[in-house]
Amino acid sequence: MTERLGHGVAKVPAVTLGFWIIKILATTLGETGGDSLSMSMNLGYLVSTAVFGVLFFIVVAFQISSRHFNRWLYWATIIATTTVGTTLADFVDRSLGVGYAGGTSILIALLLGSLLLWYWSLGTVDIRSIGSPKVEVFYWVTILFSQTLGTALGDWTADSYGLGFAGGTVIFTVLLLLTAAAYFWTRISHTLLFWIAFVLTRPFGAVLGDLLDKPVANGGFALSRYAASAVLLAAILILVSVLPQRAATSH
Repeated sequence: MTERLGHGVAKVPAVTLGFWIIKILATTLGETGGDSLSMSMNLGYLVSTAVFGVLFFIVVAFQISSRHFNRWLYWATIIATTTVGTTLADFVDRSLGVGYAGGTSILIALLLGSLLLWYWSLGTVDIRSIGSPKVEVFYWVTILFSQTLGTALGDWTADSYGLGFAGGTVIFTVLLLLTAAAYFWTRISHTLLFWIAFVLTRPFGAVLGDLLDKPVANGGFALSRYAASAVLLAAILILVSVLPQRAATSH
């Protein structure tokens, strides 16, 4: 469950196929779970953001203060970022009237700013360097921006361009496959490709989640948000339990 940190060991999991499968399930859960609170329970985007925001600060505080890599704590923090990212993006885009294009632009700027500040401060944004509280703060702030951006970008692609949720899912699937191809068959920086893939899995999960729970008239499958969230959470718990989980290590 935990792994004691030593020299060159990070507090995040090694990037494997299992990592990406769990990440996609977590981002999809973020969409269905966020919508369950804000829409199905009618709490609204602001109250839901406050609820998920409190949960995020609690788990990220435990994650940063932990002296070990803990698979359960790590993935709980990822889920917390994706749920609060969902409701926060919806609040900014819809309640504040910024719109999908405006929200996406703001979040891209925040994400790039976070990565640049991280690189300027420490000389790298490689996740294998994440072993101190300072680096973890940069990491989780960047993750939060990327998760929030994903919701805005996914909604913008599906709604504003008329692609629908199924079309949006296809678009982001293709982009993820191209990123994977670049990883295996080009010399593009693997750190850069990791962050591209990490960002792209969020809008992929957003449109996939919407595809599952939106009404048929809107291009969805009209599944229960609660049921979809429960199934996704169960799948995550099973995979985190059975798939090998080890801390990332530097070369």
